[in-house]
Amino acid sequence: MEKTIRKLKAIEATAENFAEYGQLIGATADGVEFGDEDAQLDLSNGIPRLYILHIENRALEFSKITHHARVTQCLGSVDREAWYLGVAKASIVAEGENGGGGSLCKSESGGHLYVPPSVDKIRAFRISGAKFVKLNKGTWHAGPLFRESARDFYNLELTDTNVVDHTSYNFGEENGVLFHIED
Repeated sequence: MEKTIRKLKAIEATAENFAEYGQLIGATADGVEFGDEDAQLDLSNGIPRLYILHIENRALEFSKITHHARVTQCLGSVDREAWYLGVAKASIVAEGENGGGGSLCKSESGGHLYVPPSVDKIRAFRISGAKFVKLNKGTWHAGPLFRESARDFYNLELTDTNVVDHTSYNFGEENGVLFHIED
């Protein structure tokens, strides 16, 4: 299937415009107590894993998007340089619900029900400086994406997230779409 290129204008992530996908977390002063500005994590379904993820050749385009239904995930650049993330709102469906009229799918890895993300609902964010994102459970995401040939990112998830909680949707195969992020 020939792919149609869909251009996405990246917007700078702020706490407000990223809220429906998760949280944007910035630096706080030493000694400040826990509050709403801190990542509201759910790591209760397994053993947390914090590591530095080395990624090579992740240009500003994607056709595949992923979500994790059992965990909030945090991503942030080690070097504070700008990076990009394609996202769509979580679309996990509770047992017994109809998914709002969308076509229901069952995750092969997690066993949960979900509605595939819509081409028209994909957004692109630019994350720059001393910030990281906390993705809500089920938030669809593609990235981190960047211009350089290789980058390192902090990643907080569970030890088995990519084995038992990794649901992907391929816009290229299903919709014939390749997303290209522009600044």
